Amino acid sequence: MSQSETQTALPRILVVGGGAGGLELATRLGRTLGKKKRAQITLADANMTHIWKPLLHEVAAGSLNSTEDELNYVAQAKWNHFHFQLGAMTGLDREQRKVTLAAIKDEKGSELIPERQLGYDYLVIAVGSNTNDFNTAGAAEHCLFLDTRAQAERFHRLLLNQYMKAQAIEHTPGEPINVAIIGAGATGVELAAELNHAARMLQAYGLDRIRPEDLNINLVEASNRVLPALPERISEPVTHTLNNLGVHIHTGSPVKEVTADGLLLANGERIPASLKVWAAGIKAPAFLTQLGLETNRINQLVVTRTLQIPNEPRIFAFGDCAACPTGEEGRTVPPRAQAAHQQASLLAKNFKRLLEGKALQEYTYKDYGSLISLASFDAVGNLMGNLTGSVMLEGKLARMFYISLYRMHQMALYGLPRTMMLMLSDRIGRSTEPRLKLH
Repeated sequence: MSQSETQTALPRILVVGGGAGGLELATRLGRTLGKKKRAQITLADANMTHIWKPLLHEVAAGSLNSTEDELNYVAQAKWNHFHFQLGAMTGLDREQRKVTLAAIKDEKGSELIPERQLGYDYLVIAVGSNTNDFNTAGAAEHCLFLDTRAQAERFHRLLLNQYMKAQAIEHTPGEPINVAIIGAGATGVELAAELNHAARMLQAYGLDRIRPEDLNINLVEASNRVLPALPERISEPVTHTLNNLGVHIHTGSPVKEVTADGLLLANGERIPASLKVWAAGIKAPAFLTQLGLETNRINQLVVTRTLQIPNEPRIFAFGDCAACPTGEEGRTVPPRAQAAHQQASLLAKNFKRLLEGKALQEYTYKDYGSLISLASFDAVGNLMGNLTGSVMLEGKLARMFYISLYRMHQMALYGLPRTMMLMLSDRIGRSTEPRLKLH
C-alpha cells in the first residue's frame, strides 16, 4: 500500500479555526495521533498566521509588535505532524462529510485559490467569536473593532497618524485626541490603560506635540461599574487605578448611537471622539446559523457536555463559538480563554478514547480566576483553586501571573525548551528595540 493510500485510510480529523483553542487542539492531536500515524489531522483557517487574541489590545496601543509574536500555521503544522489548509469555512455537507472553504483572492481581487471542499471523518468547529455591537445605530460604520490583528493594527496606525501629523506642524501644539472605548470588560479596561501608557511613551520618544493629558480616553459601560462580569473586589481597585490615570469612566447608560464625531448615550450624554472602539459583548460568526445545526441567540452552536453537536456525534464545537452547558439550569460555559484551553485539552484526550472505542469524558468548567493587566501601572485579579479558595492578587505578583497565562499558551504550542528560548529572546529584545511600535 502506498503512503498516500495509507494516509487516506486513516481517520480524518478536521479542525476549523486556528485561534487559541483550535490551534492548541491541532497541535496536541498532531503530536499524538498524527505523529504515530493513527489519524490524519488538518487545521483550516482564514489566515496564515496566529496571534493570541488577548494580546490584540497591546497591538492596538503599539506596546506589542505583532510580527514578532505571530505564529505561522504552515511551520507549526510541519513541526507538529498535522496539515494546514488556508481558507474560511462557508458551508457544511453533513451527508457527504465535507466542509466548504471560500476562495482565496490576492490583493488585486483575482482568485488565487478556488472554492474547495475538505472531507472529514470527525469535524471540530473552533471559529471563535466576533464583537457584538447589538445593532447599535452607527456602530458598524463608525467604530473600530479588535477581533483580528489587522483591525488592531489599523487602530494603531490611525492613532500614530495623529501624532505624526501634530509633530510635522512646527510651533503649534497638537489638538487633543478624543478616544471612546465602548465596553468596560477586560478588553476595554486593558486597552484604556495601554493607551495611557502609549501616550507617555510617545512623548518620551519625542512625539511631544500631543501631551499625555491631551489623549482623552473615555471608557463607556452600560452597567453600573467596570468589569461587571468579575467580582466587585476586582472592579474597585481597577476603577481607582483608571481614575488616577485620568481615564474618564462613564457607567450606567448604554450607547444609543455612534456618529462620526462621537457617541450619544441613552441618558442624553454626548461624548466627543474621533477614535471609537467597540469592545462590548461577543457573538459567534453568522455563517454558523446557515449550517443546519442548532444555534442560540448569539449564533453559538449548541453542544453537549462532550462538546458534540446533538445527534451529530462526528461533529464537535468548542470555545467561544459553542454553547456548552455547565450542568446548572440555563447556564453555559463563559466565553473565556481558559475555557477554550480546558476544552482543547479534553478533546485531545477524547479523540484518543474515541479511536480506542472508549466512552467520551464530559467537560466540566473550572474557573481558575481572572487577571487584569493595566499596562505597566498595575495588575489585579483573583486566583481560584481547590486548595486556596479565592486569593486576591495585586501589583507585581498579579502581573507575573498575568504574563504566565501567555507563557502557558506558548508552552502548549511550542513545548518547554522553545518557550524558554522565546522568553530569553523577549528579554534581549527589550534592550535593543523601542518599547513602543513607532510605525
